Amino acid sequence: MSTVFPSKPGIERKWHVIDANDVILGKLASHAAKLLMGKHKPIWTPFLDTGDHVIVLNAAKVKLTGKKDTQKVYRHFTGYPGGLIETGAQKVRAVRPTRMIEEAISGMLPKTKLGKQMYRKLKVYAGDKHPHEAQRPEPLVVRRSVNAPAAVN
Repeated sequence: MSTVFPSKPGIERKWHVIDANDVILGKLASHAAKLLMGKHKPIWTPFLDTGDHVIVLNAAKVKLTGKKDTQKVYRHFTGYPGGLIETGAQKVRAVRPTRMIEEAISGMLPKTKLGKQMYRKLKVYAGDKHPHEAQRPEPLVVRRSVNAPAAVN
């Protein structure tokens, strides 16, 4: 009996839609990263891209826990001396809300050529409309609330 090894033509890729409305950013990012890598499939292989396509809607309505909305800082370096640009989470949400989700998900993917290939299957939209209806994406639900017990001192 031989082991079945996944090959590029044999990999089936589905399309998933995730609504980010009132979903915690980290939970959404970890779930989307798992789908992009293909870890939810039995044919997952660490050195192959076996993942699915992910569409994230309502990026502007994603939820940040604690004081992250006022304290979290997004950094970008222009490449010039003194070119470090720091932007708060509130301003990023107002100017380019898709960046929050894109950076969270890309930080959870491998930092290799394979990770960049996986990242290309991610589509993030600030509103609730997307142009990928022809691919017939399946809606996916991510748990919206935090049901953690109270801290014990």
